Amino acid sequence: MKYMKSAFRNAHFTISRFLNPNPLIPSILDSVPSLPTIRVSPSFLRPRFSVEETFRFLSQAYFPSFAMAGGDHPATTSFESLEKQFEDFRMQLEESGGLGDRIRAVVLEIESTIRLMHASLLLVHQSRPTPELLEKAKTQIPVLKELYNRLAEVHRECPGRYYRHHGDWRSQTQSVVSLLTFMHWIETGSLLMHLDIEEKLGLNNLEFGLDIEDYLVGVCFMSNELPRYVVNQVIAGDYDCPRKVLKFLTDLHAAFLMLNLRNDFLRKKFDGMKDDLRRVEEVYYDVKIRALVANGELNGDRGTQG
Repeated sequence: MKYMKSAFRNAHFTISRFLNPNPLIPSILDSVPSLPTIRVSPSFLRPRFSVEETFRFLSQAYFPSFAMAGGDHPATTSFESLEKQFEDFRMQLEESGGLGDRIRAVVLEIESTIRLMHASLLLVHQSRPTPELLEKAKTQIPVLKELYNRLAEVHRECPGRYYRHHGDWRSQTQSVVSLLTFMHWIETGSLLMHLDIEEKLGLNNLEFGLDIEDYLVGVCFMSNELPRYVVNQVIAGDYDCPRKVLKFLTDLHAAFLMLNLRNDFLRKKFDGMKDDLRRVEEVYYDVKIRALVANGELNGDRGTQG
């Protein structure tokens, strides 16, 4: 009550100063009688409408079509739809998380098999390759086939999510391609084709196949092993190995030039193949020059003796 009196008094003073800036001149408001004191009962300060009635009034004022339809309150309906959406999100994320755990469990077994194959093939660099060394690594191929069949079964349970979880086994698949192509080259001197790898691993291109980029990256990984292989074979006495590897890498490099590679991981690995080719060329040049020098010295010695 005291605050209301002070408010009216201030309003009266402000208006009088605005209408009569000079306080010496009588103001028009001087003739106005003073305002009576207003007493406000406590019941006047209580809200006349409840919260639900207020929302109902606002909905009729701002959402007349919704109110005429006889629906629930828009705020309530909006929250229900929002809650339903996030409940669906929660179920999808839990399902995806369970699927990812099953995939990673199989991928761990694939990694273990890859380590066994790689350990067997390391002996190839220490001496000339023998069928016994390759057969030991080949025994792991049926194991890989069974593991990839398990991955395919998990994928068939949730179709359409191949590339969503593809990153879980991508690097492992590239390593598998590298090992298989390296063993095939040691045996035949040629490249193991994409369809042949799918057949070895039991993959079906229509459902769960070998991604083309994974195959190409795996081939690039295989080329990284060849310079080391060439050097060790020359040390072991196989002087014709640099020529074979050089021809293979030259043909492979020319085939990769047919592809329009972007600036991604595959392009970087292809650039690494250029370095592999250069290193093999240096070994081949060194071996050939040494052989020519030896033949020249031998021919010179023969001519001197004659």
